[in-house]
Amino acid sequence: MAEISLSNIDIAIIVGYFLLIIGIGVWVSRKTKTGEDLFLAGRTLGWGVIGFSLFASNISSTTLIGLSGDAYRTGISVANYEWMAAVVLVVMAVFFIPYYIKSSITTIPEFLENRFDSRSRKYFSIITIFLSIVVDTAGGLYAGALVVQVFFPEVDIWYTIMALGIFAGLYTAAGGLKAVVYTDVLQALILLSGSSMLTYLMFSNFDFSWAALTATVPEDQLSMIRPLDDEALPWLGTLIGVPVLGFYYWATNQYIVQRVLGAKDIKNARWGAMLGGFLKVGALFIMVIPGVMAISVFPGLDDPDMVFPTMVANVLPIGITGLVLAGLISAILSSIDSTLNSSSTLITMDFVKPKNPNLTSKEIGKIGRWTTIILMIVAVIWAPNIVHFEGIFRYIQQAFSYIVPPVVAIFFMGILWERGSRNAAFWTLVIGHSVSFGIFLLSIFDIFELHFTITAGLLTAFSFLVFYLISIFSEAPDHESMDTIIWKPKDARPSEPLPWYKDYRFHSVLILIFTAAVVITFW
Repeated sequence: MAEISLSNIDIAIIVGYFLLIIGIGVWVSRKTKTGEDLFLAGRTLGWGVIGFSLFASNISSTTLIGLSGDAYRTGISVANYEWMAAVVLVVMAVFFIPYYIKSSITTIPEFLENRFDSRSRKYFSIITIFLSIVVDTAGGLYAGALVVQVFFPEVDIWYTIMALGIFAGLYTAAGGLKAVVYTDVLQALILLSGSSMLTYLMFSNFDFSWAALTATVPEDQLSMIRPLDDEALPWLGTLIGVPVLGFYYWATNQYIVQRVLGAKDIKNARWGAMLGGFLKVGALFIMVIPGVMAISVFPGLDDPDMVFPTMVANVLPIGITGLVLAGLISAILSSIDSTLNSSSTLITMDFVKPKNPNLTSKEIGKIGRWTTIILMIVAVIWAPNIVHFEGIFRYIQQAFSYIVPPVVAIFFMGILWERGSRNAAFWTLVIGHSVSFGIFLLSIFDIFELHFTITAGLLTAFSFLVFYLISIFSEAPDHESMDTIIWKPKDARPSEPLPWYKDYRFHSVLILIFTAAVVITFW
C-alpha cells in the first residue's frame, strides 16, 4: 500500500472540521441546562435531524469499515443487514413509535417497566449498557484507530484510541444529545458525499462498465441471497436472523432510538425514521459494492478491516483525501458520542434517579456528564482487544446474535399480546440468556456450528415459546393498565389528518417498494 502524505489542503480541512465540532459542542453546552436537555435535546428534534442522525450513528466507522471489509471477503450479501434496516424502521414507525412518544419516556427500558415491572427494566438496561460500551463504543474506537493509522502509521493504536475517546467523550458530556445530533447531520452529509465520490472513482477503474466488473469478480460475490451452507450469510439467516438483529438495533437500542425519543412530536419521529430507512437502502451502492470492486483493484489484502482505509488512501486525489478523512473521523465520532450519551442516560435515569428521586434537573445533568466520562474510559481500555476477533463487523453481529433474541421476544409479545405477564418477561430474559450462553460455549468448542444468524433466529423462537408458556401459567395483567400500551390498528394512523404526501404510511410503501426492487435486482 502506498505511503500517504497529506497535503496542506487536506490538513486544513481536517483541522477546520475539528474546530467546527468543538464550536458546536461549546455553543450547545451553553443551552444545555437540564437532564432532559442533555439526554433528549429538550424533545425539540425535527424529522430531518432525526433521519440524518439515525443514518450517521449507524453508518459509523464500525459499519463503514465493516461493510466494505465483509464485501471484500465474502461479497455483497452483507448488504442484507442494510436493506433489512429499512423494513425494520417501517415496523417501528407503525407499532412502537406511538407508545415511545406518547409515554414521554427517557429510556427504552422505561417502556418495559410500564408494560411489565422494574425487574425487566433494570435487567434490559444493564444488557444495553454492556452492549453499547463493549460492542458499539469500543468497536467505534478501534475502527477509528485503524483509519488513522493508514494516514499516520507512526502513531500507536493505543494513543489513537485514547485521543478519539477523550475528544468524543468531552464534547458529548458538554453538549449532550443535541450536540450529538447536530454533529451527526454534518457527519452524514460528509459521509454520503465522500462515499459517493469514492464509489465513482472506484467504478472508473472498470470504465464505468458493470459487465467489466462482473468479469473480474466471482458471480456469487454479487448475489445477496446465498446458499444455506454459505459461510458469510446463508439465506435462512437472512430470513430468520437478520430481522431479529435489525429489530433490536433499530427499535430497542437506546443509542439509536434516543433520537426518536427526542422528537418534537409523533409526526417528526415517524418522518425521521422514514428518512433513515431510505438512506440505509442506498448503503449497498456507496459502501458495499466498492468493497467488491476492491477485490480486483487491491487484491491480496490480508485484513478485511483495512479495505476502506486502503481505498481512501490510494484512490482519492490530493485535497479530496482530507475531506473524506474528515468524513471518516465524523463517522468515528458519530458512533462514539451516540453510545456514550445513551449509556450515560441509562445509568442516570434507570439506576441513579430511581434511588434519588429528589435530584434536581441540574444535578441529574451533572451526574450524566461524569457518567459519560467514566464510560469513555472503560471503552478506551477494552477497544484494543478487538484485534483478536475476525473482522469488526462480524464481532458486532455475533455479539448481538447471542444477546438480543430474548429482548426481541418480550418487546414484540409485550406490545401485541395483552395476556403477556410480568413474570414471563423477566424469566424469558433470564432463561433465554442462560441458553444463549450455553450455546455460545458450545460454539467456542465447535460442538454447535450453525451460522450465528440462524442461531439468532432459533433463540428468538425459543424465547417466544418461553414467554408464551410462562404467561399462560401466570397471573394475567390488569386489563385496564394494558389498554394504553397494547397496540391497536388505530395507532398506525397519523396523529392528525395529513395530505397523502405527508403521510408516513405512503413513505413506508415507497421504501418497501424501493427495497424490494434492490433485493430482486441483486438476488
